[in-house]
Amino acid sequence: MIVGIIGSGAMGAGIAQVIATAGHKVHLLDKNSQALERAAQQIKKALGKLSSKGKISEIAVMDITDRLHFTESYQDFGDCDLVIEAVVEDLQVKQNLFREVEMIVPQDCILASNTSSLSIASIAAACQKPERCIGIHFFNPAPLMPLVEVIPAVQTDAGLAEEIKQLVLQWGKVPVMAKDTPGFIVNRVARPFYGEALRILEEGIADIATIDWAMTELGGFKMGPFTLMDFIGHDVNYRVTESVFTSFFYDPRYKPSFTQKRLFEAGYYGRKSERGFYDYREGASQPQPTKDEALGQTILHRVLAMLINEAVDALALNVASKEDLELAMTKGVNYPKGLLAWADELGLSTLLETLDSLYHEYHEDRYRASPLLRRMVRENRTFFP
Repeated sequence: MIVGIIGSGAMGAGIAQVIATAGHKVHLLDKNSQALERAAQQIKKALGKLSSKGKISEIAVMDITDRLHFTESYQDFGDCDLVIEAVVEDLQVKQNLFREVEMIVPQDCILASNTSSLSIASIAAACQKPERCIGIHFFNPAPLMPLVEVIPAVQTDAGLAEEIKQLVLQWGKVPVMAKDTPGFIVNRVARPFYGEALRILEEGIADIATIDWAMTELGGFKMGPFTLMDFIGHDVNYRVTESVFTSFFYDPRYKPSFTQKRLFEAGYYGRKSERGFYDYREGASQPQPTKDEALGQTILHRVLAMLINEAVDALALNVASKEDLELAMTKGVNYPKGLLAWADELGLSTLLETLDSLYHEYHEDRYRASPLLRRMVRENRTFFP
């Protein structure tokens, strides 16, 4: 199989490395020659690290490198079996790109988008053969993160999603099937991790360091929400939040935060700009958490209740299977356990009481409990035996 990848940023370069390592010839395209050079150096450095640690041989590095072809011309895509775009999150850009590529690639070439939140149906609609379009969403950094979301559009040929799932398995990744809804699985279900933490901050219940402490030390998350938003970058995280909110017809559950919007507007993107919720400049002092366990448990339980409610609602609306929802959150964002299993552990009735209490206090639709959660409590059921 020959694979074309459009966009040589961190994501495109990472995907190219994954697919070349799996044995496929890869054309990595970017119209910017300097970006291509950076991608080549990035991949060379990553493979060198793996070799120095004994994870791959020097011969394997040479073989992988030989399978990589860097190009500035779509004309090199004439022999591709699959093309994956990994460019900016802009619908019109992606549509225009596929219109151009479709004129060059073979009739049976699969066209895939690595979008994290845009409609696959909308992207496919720009193509003459929308039935060959599908979403293949990697997580950053692609060589390290195991999860890949496979998202068929309403136009996608029957059977293509399963074909891509098997291909993703050959690449050594963990595929999950997702419905073509805003944010798919991970970027939908994970929104309260950021959104409810921001709400708690804005209400003055706790500061950023204390909220991060509660989620990591008491909840077992690898990063707190503010550390993670700074790591992802507010130019990315805020835009995804805004996109999901708009795509869900302004459902208040996905409402963006003015606090994060102001950081985005100021160019305080987080680690990449040395300023975000935290100050990453040399010599900057860092805020210290208030290690109050009662407060920490309140924070953790409130954020968890919102996360679990989102996962339950995604299950109720057939966004993904129960098993794929659990895989997505543990393999895609490294949650300490699957949210549905966590719900069983905490007790569904306890979670429902928390959500109903928040709804009673705020009278905001943001805190409405999923009808499936309410039904399961009424029927005294759990998600797993």
